[in-house]
Amino acid sequence: MAVERIYLDWNATAPLMGAARDAMVEALAMPGNPSSVHAEGRAARALIEKARREVASLVGAEASHVTFTASATEAANQVLSPVYRMGKSRVSLGRLYVSAIEHPAVRAGGRFAAHQITEIPVTRLGVLDLDALSALLAAHDPADGLPLVAVMIVNNETGIVQPIRDVSAIVKKFGGLLVVDAVQAAGRLPIAIADLGADFLILSAHKLGGPKGVGALVSRGETLMPEPLVRGGGQEKGHRAGTENLAAIAGFGAAAREMAAGLVERNAHVSALRDRAEQAMLSVAPDTMIYGRGGTRVGNTSFFHLPGLKAETGQIAFDLEGVALSAGAACSSGKVGASHVLTAMGEDAATGALRLSIGPTTTEADIDRFVATFEKIAARRKPAGQAA
Repeated sequence: MAVERIYLDWNATAPLMGAARDAMVEALAMPGNPSSVHAEGRAARALIEKARREVASLVGAEASHVTFTASATEAANQVLSPVYRMGKSRVSLGRLYVSAIEHPAVRAGGRFAAHQITEIPVTRLGVLDLDALSALLAAHDPADGLPLVAVMIVNNETGIVQPIRDVSAIVKKFGGLLVVDAVQAAGRLPIAIADLGADFLILSAHKLGGPKGVGALVSRGETLMPEPLVRGGGQEKGHRAGTENLAAIAGFGAAAREMAAGLVERNAHVSALRDRAEQAMLSVAPDTMIYGRGGTRVGNTSFFHLPGLKAETGQIAFDLEGVALSAGAACSSGKVGASHVLTAMGEDAATGALRLSIGPTTTEADIDRFVATFEKIAARRKPAGQAA
């Protein structure tokens, strides 16, 4: 008999919510091109603009400042550019500063050359080292161009929340621009782009319960914008060419609308489930290492290591028991390797760690099943120092 499965890997991708699916089905039935001026085209355009308002509302932005892309990775490659435009004037950005725990899409540096990228260290808790950031920006040569700083709000592996307002204050002190990866934060924390002090936000639909294959770059204003990454027609006000993916965008908007409603209450429930799981793990195996537990974390994530068990072995063991979780980030085509996040935190990343990430539809029964599986796996692990 097949093992009944439970899904506890929401940070990799959230299950598609019903409202998003319904919005996509409606959009798929629409024949018009959003750029056409006839009635069918105008109906498609209206659907895109509705989604744009819904996404903007989730992050406290102006709808006109939302540019839809094919993914958060594309949005990162667009905004991490050494060339910006202010009207017809060219503005150069001389160096990109990225935190050591950023998602690979940001760590890759977009359109910056490798020699133009500087890494910002983090503390043992996985929090950006603000003194190091200040020192780096103080040493930045303005003659090379403005500094561009990229820092995520919530780390996708540990769930640690970064002090973005403090980061922004430092960046503005030195005349730089701040790009914030909000992929794991949107819908889980209250966000307002102006309140954060960010110049740009990066978003992804499928982390919210929307479809895969659509993201957004949200700007605080429109005066200073990166040169387009995808050129061609005038879609998205010239910031991103190509006929819009109407169904995906509609699903993105619906997911953003749903996640904005009842955010605080929903996340309190999710946090309680995560805490229950962690307390049970520590009760079963007191030597379990839960990374970032002493800091501020988003409520749905637990990144843990069970001594005597390699992350890859643990992930397979959970999977065989019908429990889907991950060994770190799901951004390398299934490859399980050493966590750059743990390395940056000064931890031993050789055996890796497992990530439990949950969402609004996770139940107490799911957590009980996870704990029972954890107990079974912990009982058959090898002694510390003899990782399986």
